Amino acid sequence: MSAHDAHYGGNLVDGARMLALFGDVATELLIRLDGDEGLFVAYDAVEFLAPVYAGDYIEAEGRIVKVGNTSRRMEFEARKVVAARPEISDSAADALDPPVVVCRASGTCVTPKTKKRH
Repeated sequence: MSAHDAHYGGNLVDGARMLALFGDVATELLIRLDGDEGLFVAYDAVEFLAPVYAGDYIEAEGRIVKVGNTSRRMEFEARKVVAARPEISDSAADALDPPVVVCRASGTCVTPKTKKRH
């Protein structure tokens, strides 16, 4: 996460940034399945589990868990794999093993029938 992503005091990153990452993951999943970016309709669950700060590295993953006629139900998880250590120096960081789960979510996307290519 960059300094630009920090939204609150102490360089805390806004949770909406995790949802933006999940949106990117959903787009890739829909392109792979349908050959189209589709549309994100709604999140039905979002859990923010740990803070994210500027300088942290986040990996986001998702998977399609149910395929309907046009709807695709998805689950997402974001993990902090590197934690910034600004108390040591501006560029200090620690690789986290295991990574820390910072956010989980689930939601539904739709690819209109007229847009599906696969």
